[in-house]
Amino acid sequence: MGRGEADLIAFIVQRLINGIVVMAAVAFIAYLMFAFIGDPVASMLGDNATIEQREQLRVQLGLDRSLPLQYLSFLWRAVHGEFGISYRQLQPVSQLILARLPATLELSIAAAGLALAVGIPMGVYTGLRRDSWLARLFLTVSLIGVSLPSFLTGIILILLFSVELNWFASFGRGDTVALGWWTTGLLTVSGLKALVLPSITLSLFQLTLIMRLVRAEMLEVLRTDYVKFARARGLTDRAVHFGHALKNTMVPVITITGLQLGSIIAFAIVTETVFQWPGMGLLIIQAINFADIPVIAAYLVLIAFLFVTINLAVDLLYYAVDPRIRVERAGALG
Repeated sequence: MGRGEADLIAFIVQRLINGIVVMAAVAFIAYLMFAFIGDPVASMLGDNATIEQREQLRVQLGLDRSLPLQYLSFLWRAVHGEFGISYRQLQPVSQLILARLPATLELSIAAAGLALAVGIPMGVYTGLRRDSWLARLFLTVSLIGVSLPSFLTGIILILLFSVELNWFASFGRGDTVALGWWTTGLLTVSGLKALVLPSITLSLFQLTLIMRLVRAEMLEVLRTDYVKFARARGLTDRAVHFGHALKNTMVPVITITGLQLGSIIAFAIVTETVFQWPGMGLLIIQAINFADIPVIAAYLVLIAFLFVTINLAVDLLYYAVDPRIRVERAGALG
């Protein structure tokens, strides 16, 4: 095994250990909700239940055991993807999550893709043509995108494109196609049309953030010595801008994009509520209103797992594209 492979393995192991610590902390917080928030038996059975029915349900839910045993049981079930029975819907939480997960991931990936596809070119243009009227227009629009809350953006889009123009549906996911346990609306016309407005709403803040980050990095990179040297060598503007400047600009963009993808998934709650999108965000709102602790706990653990996974992927990609990290780590280990 070479030195580079050993460094990469050590890098991955370190990130995995950090991820396990984060997951353990989130699992403990989720368990505290089980232990100290509300009485699920009273919520599930109501005031007319007998003492025998209450005790039977406590035994069924494992609430008759000591807190340490309940915590160990919670950890064991969480590792296996089980979080008990929903207090509100009386169904296994894992089934509820799996039923809603495709809708949230589909919306989040569409929003992230839109933010990247539009934000990066806009950032490059405003960085290279910063005095043009179009660049000023992009910056003005980006200020509006950052300032408006997502629920207001969604309502405005619904008013314009659903109520006034009748181009898109104002709520729901449209027709879906089942591919095993996964359901997708990308294979139907109504599903694609239903995805447009919520994906724009969810992507707007990330789009403006990416645009401004790329612009700032482009302006910074264009002032560096190696770009000036490339111009002195007689390279074309295209080669300098896209072969040298943009390539180095993408290093911090990778990190921010990974973090924002996790944020999109975690904070899609508002957008899903506005558009009545049948994803995890709508499910968690309903769970909070009902104090459905198993669903809330499962949501916390799942979001933490997605953040840890995405951050690990971003770190590996960052490690691959930025040689400075490899050099610094080799020097630290050496």
